[in-house]
Amino acid sequence: MLKLITNVRIVDGGQIAEGGLLLSEGKVAAILPPGTLIPEAQVIDGQGLYASAGFIDMHTHGAGGADFMDGTKEAYLTACRMHLIHGTTTIFPTTLSGARSEILRSIDAYHEALPELSRTQFVPGLHLEGPYFSMEMRGGQDARYVRDPAPDEYTEILERADGAIARWSVAPEKEGALELGDVLTKHGILASIGHTSATYDEVKAAMAHGYSHITHLYSCTSSIVRKGGFRILGVTEAAYALEDLDVEIIADGCHLPPELIRMIVRLKGTDKVSLITDSLRPTGLDVLTTRIGSNEDGYDVIIEDGVAKLPDRSAFAGSIATADRLVRTVWKKAGIPLPDVIRMMCETPARIMKIDGRKGRLTPGMDADIVLFDEDVTVKAVYYMGEEVPR
Repeated sequence: MLKLITNVRIVDGGQIAEGGLLLSEGKVAAILPPGTLIPEAQVIDGQGLYASAGFIDMHTHGAGGADFMDGTKEAYLTACRMHLIHGTTTIFPTTLSGARSEILRSIDAYHEALPELSRTQFVPGLHLEGPYFSMEMRGGQDARYVRDPAPDEYTEILERADGAIARWSVAPEKEGALELGDVLTKHGILASIGHTSATYDEVKAAMAHGYSHITHLYSCTSSIVRKGGFRILGVTEAAYALEDLDVEIIADGCHLPPELIRMIVRLKGTDKVSLITDSLRPTGLDVLTTRIGSNEDGYDVIIEDGVAKLPDRSAFAGSIATADRLVRTVWKKAGIPLPDVIRMMCETPARIMKIDGRKGRLTPGMDADIVLFDEDVTVKAVYYMGEEVPR
């Protein structure tokens, strides 16, 4: 059946245009001028709302009281569902540094949950965040499980995943990390630089082994140090100096101040910056404490000021944001024009994750993943493959 969403302000391709969206067989069939009607189509009044492509979250650990490290089908369904009703139609569930057995268990749970998940959301693969990180820059990663790359371990993980890993974040200065980059590239997995003490030269070396992305810029990424009086650039500076690097930012309004968000976007450009939640278990809930990692083997953190913090308040542990909060923050607080914000929430992550042939835009032939929202970026309706998601 044809569907026509009329009276919407379509945010796509760097602009906002009034009109309608004609949907057919799960795809965007046409963008129509205002007032156009198709007699055979079911008409849905968009009531003047903004319409964008479905949000894409490249980096999230959980929501709704569930963490992907819980390693159960139910945890995957719960967390993904919470993000879905806030507009995230494409999601990359993310693991943490943990015991090998827990990482494998989470991979198994992904495979178990995928048939049901895929009815209402696109979940093309996992993001493994760790465990091969710098101890100094581990942030909220559990120190018990931070370690160097071990070929026997990552080979087993890759075999168990059977193509389910879309991205792996690694500190490239760790012994064996460059070899791992070659392996990831061979498997078509995005090799990302994260939780790292690397220097500029080490980042350049990593790029030669397939690393092309920086995990949550400014959050556990090294910066300038002085050695013998000379300034040595870190990962943060390399992000700007090396134009081929893509970056992502936790745009919850806590991890990065608005002024810094504006600077990142101005220097890197909207085509190189992706917005991520890095959300934890309590996202979408009203709680004061939460647990990072699995219920069995994780550790407790506190929730205050709209963010998760380590118990001693020395650092953030992750966010409690959904994608609509990212859009609201970057648009309303950082002052970035809405079309640019939507590009960083949809189009850029789709390119980075190589799904831009079907996701991230509202143009004819693309999947009809659509978010309708108002001036406050309150999500009013979500469509996945042309079907409205029950709220």
